[in-house]
Amino acid sequence: MLYEIHMLKNYPPTNLNRDDTGAPKTCVFGGVTRGRISSQCLKRSWRTSELLKSEIGEENLGIRTRKLPALVAQKLLEMGVNPEYVEAVTPKITGFGNKDGKETKDGTTAQIIFFAPGDIEAAASAVKEKLDSCKNVKDVEKLKAKDLQDAVTGADVRPITLDIALFGRMVTCDAFRDVEAAMQVAQAISTGKVCVESDYFTAMDDLLRGETIEEKGAGHINDTDFNASCYYIYASLDTDALWENLKYSEDSDEIVKKALPALLRAMAFTDPSGKQNSFAGHVLPSAVLVECKTKKVPTSLVNAFVKPVAAADPVEESIRRLAAESDMMVRNFALPVEERLWFSVDKYDVKPEYATKSFTVFPELVEAAAAALQ
Repeated sequence: MLYEIHMLKNYPPTNLNRDDTGAPKTCVFGGVTRGRISSQCLKRSWRTSELLKSEIGEENLGIRTRKLPALVAQKLLEMGVNPEYVEAVTPKITGFGNKDGKETKDGTTAQIIFFAPGDIEAAASAVKEKLDSCKNVKDVEKLKAKDLQDAVTGADVRPITLDIALFGRMVTCDAFRDVEAAMQVAQAISTGKVCVESDYFTAMDDLLRGETIEEKGAGHINDTDFNASCYYIYASLDTDALWENLKYSEDSDEIVKKALPALLRAMAFTDPSGKQNSFAGHVLPSAVLVECKTKKVPTSLVNAFVKPVAAADPVEESIRRLAAESDMMVRNFALPVEERLWFSVDKYDVKPEYATKSFTVFPELVEAAAAALQ
């Protein structure tokens, strides 16, 4: 089954995802500049959300880091390994993730890698087995990073976590397996033309209260860029690929069943963290369309907005465009869809003609999507 999720979220002034200059990311689409939120930013906000963690369980989520040496060292200490041995071997673990086992000098691995708890456990067990054969610290120092890494076996059948199964993993060594992502996430773009503005601000020093010119003025002056946009968000989830990725995990069926409703809620109820302390841009979706397909032809509806929305109420017009684009796809291409589930807030009386079910209460859509999977 292929699940496609289309979502509209209207943000007030925010800077959710910055470029190298600190300004909100943009792109050109339909001949005009649009606001943009990168897919990497969206995926991170969903997978690290407390909501996903509470629904899926922390044990079913991984960690993406370069600090594998510290994690393995902690695990070795918990296994009762001599602390002197651990201190001597930790620098060698920096060579993990590198096909040639080349160590780094900063105490971290050269490559950032998504790790499941089982990956860290397997690495620690392999290193401990090598350490058990050492008679002293000098023997530990003679160990090679590549030999330690080559001792980590079983990657092909080692269980992975839901987030790795969803978003994939690429590594350059055999200690951990590559994972093809079961979920594809598009760069979110604004439905209308974006106007990037700048907020000039000052920070006042509370102790500057004198009357002389030398003691007047701001303690800090700066500016930050922002925009306000309605974003179209699109993602597709291949549940067969997800099951395949998780086939060696305990309770994989239960995890997959929880994944879709948990993802829908995470996408709806979480936002990127960029500059949130300054802008508090926390919003809920105005419309959501979930399409369930047995014929796996992923189709974004982004071209509903190729002509930028320029209306007094851009949210209502964006919802109408999304519904109309969905109907056009049905009429023109007749792709078989098992379920076409539509939600929009009740202030807008809009729904696609070909929706199989329509809701004005979001949890009901989530329940219907989960039922379609089962």
